[in-house]
Amino acid sequence: MSKVVTRFAPSPTGLMHLGNVRTAMLNWMFARKMGGTFLLRFEDTDQSRSEQQYIDALKMDMLWLGLQWDGEPLFQSAHAEQHRTALENLAEANLAYPCFCTESQLNLDRKLATSRGLPPRYNGRCRALSAEERQAKLDAGETHTWRLAVHADSGEVVVPDLLRDNVVFLRKDLDDPVVVRSDGTFTFLLPNAIDDAMDGVTHVLRGDDHLTNSAYQVWMLESLGYTAPVCLHHGLLLGEDGAKLSKRTGSHSVADLRAAGLFPEALQQAMIRLGHPNIPDDALSLDALMQHTDVEHLSTSSVRWSNDDMWRWHTKILHSKSASELAPLLRQALAKHHIDMDEKQLLALAEMMRGNLNRVEDILDFQRLFDETSDISDEHVVVLQEAGSVFFNHALTTAKATSGTDWKAWTTALKEASGVKGKALFMPLRIALTGQAHGPEMSKVVVFLGADGIQIRLHQVLELIGG
Repeated sequence: MSKVVTRFAPSPTGLMHLGNVRTAMLNWMFARKMGGTFLLRFEDTDQSRSEQQYIDALKMDMLWLGLQWDGEPLFQSAHAEQHRTALENLAEANLAYPCFCTESQLNLDRKLATSRGLPPRYNGRCRALSAEERQAKLDAGETHTWRLAVHADSGEVVVPDLLRDNVVFLRKDLDDPVVVRSDGTFTFLLPNAIDDAMDGVTHVLRGDDHLTNSAYQVWMLESLGYTAPVCLHHGLLLGEDGAKLSKRTGSHSVADLRAAGLFPEALQQAMIRLGHPNIPDDALSLDALMQHTDVEHLSTSSVRWSNDDMWRWHTKILHSKSASELAPLLRQALAKHHIDMDEKQLLALAEMMRGNLNRVEDILDFQRLFDETSDISDEHVVVLQEAGSVFFNHALTTAKATSGTDWKAWTTALKEASGVKGKALFMPLRIALTGQAHGPEMSKVVVFLGADGIQIRLHQVLELIGG
């Protein structure tokens, strides 16, 4: 086998979305596993919609995801001459022809075919024109498109596919697709295929909604004397509602997910595991995922996206981070709210909160740990009031007597002094010190706060409940 070359070829007309992510990751992973080359190519022939900001954003998203491409990014517009030459060669061989049918005529033809129980294919009206008739219309400047002359009563097109073996299309079931619009711009079909030939792409991994497109492109490339790349048509990525996932149906942009604080590893995990059900849970890095992934055995069934699964992986990865890895993330979250903390205190906070946060931003729910004046919710104030000032005066006295930083000694002394035990003892203390009814181990909390911090918070609670 020659060296594997794959590509990710987005149009720089918008932001990178989840459907793009799956295509990019599968092509990147296949190239890396096969020791091949992964290209990034921008299909920028639609100059009216292609923008530099989207080129920059797509590159940033790719790097954030860990999908480094090989060499410099490529641009479809660089092959404009080859696209024109390919069309000319097809036309000279009568494998492409101008179509002068108006949109209203085409719509009428489709309705007529449908009413007769036939597929709404182009009826070949302009294909039947003589060379003289065709040239006369061109000379007269009649508006036209260009179509490939694929449809035929006999013959077949074979699409080589790693997942589906050879996919055979009968030419009588194929249309004559438009490759040049009436405004003179190319559709996706021709430039995409010619670029693959020019760039030496050997394998194209994309959704099975492109199967028919692949048939047209294989036919075209072989007609021009090229070897068509081997395909891998995977099942479609569906949204949580079961509809095809796209930016028009609510697919998240990578930029939005990054802004929401998502770890790239979480998106990697959620995406690659779709169609790969046997990857172990502890494969938490991109390299580990790759070791357990065989793209050639990817499921051909459609797969359904789950935001919840993505964020569960985010939490799992967050819990796997060491205190030193978590600390700078906490600093960023706190800085957004103008909260500063020295390095030692921040590291201690990270160590204590490991395993207690679903997202880094959740640290703000525990602001009372580093700001005793932060608000306590009305719901939790009720718990403090029910415990009462007598209880908290005992808590303050026993905290001073035991220093409070030995949780077991403090609560044992408080139980004896107040006669309160169980949840009625532990919950008011947790809320008084942390502002929350859940969270890290209290034995760690009291050490983090220290004797002074504990007493400050107990005094503040007594003031709050009027004790």
